[in-house]
Amino acid sequence: MFTGIIEEIGEIVAVEQRGDSARLTVRGPRAVAGARHGDSIAVSGVCLTVVDQGDDWFAADVMRITLDMSTLSDAAPGRLVDLERAAHLGDPIGGHLVQGHIDGTATVASIEPGEHWRVIRFAIDAAHAPLVVRKGSIAVDGTSLTVSAVSDAADPQPWFEVSLIPETLAATTLGTLAVGDRVNIETDITARQLQRLAAWSSSLGAAEQPTDERGLA
Repeated sequence: MFTGIIEEIGEIVAVEQRGDSARLTVRGPRAVAGARHGDSIAVSGVCLTVVDQGDDWFAADVMRITLDMSTLSDAAPGRLVDLERAAHLGDPIGGHLVQGHIDGTATVASIEPGEHWRVIRFAIDAAHAPLVVRKGSIAVDGTSLTVSAVSDAADPQPWFEVSLIPETLAATTLGTLAVGDRVNIETDITARQLQRLAAWSSSLGAAEQPTDERGLA
């Protein structure tokens, strides 16, 4: 579990293709400090497991399904990534609860610059749009952000916007985004759970609804 507060910007230094998977080596002195074999580190929002490490780097294996649904499919040496170590019980949650289990990717549709801030609009898949709400939370490349605007339900190309403050622009890779770039997104887990429950509820007949030991629904 993560909080969406990026600890440092790391760099991919090596990519080893392994058939249906890949091994990434990432430089991140702060992220790897105190890390042990088997620990979790979010790489641009994707939860990965440390399988090898050095003083300022760690290696992690990425399976095919993760490569297919994330921007890690384009990973190459020199690429910058956002890094966050897994949270511990008792740590302050400065952002929101982030699992590191992304829904997929979004594409930068427009960037509106301000004097000290930036509004970025992301185009998203129709399947993800119902899970994103105005003033709700979303993780973009692992960064916890507040949704500032969303498209209407009837819009043929769904989108959402976030407003980025100078600290976020400087402390994450979001400050380097350009129109057309892809990012990893993770919608709020509560919204995903409710969507799943609603789907099951509508598919079950009244007679199939679960009951307690007294026979009450």
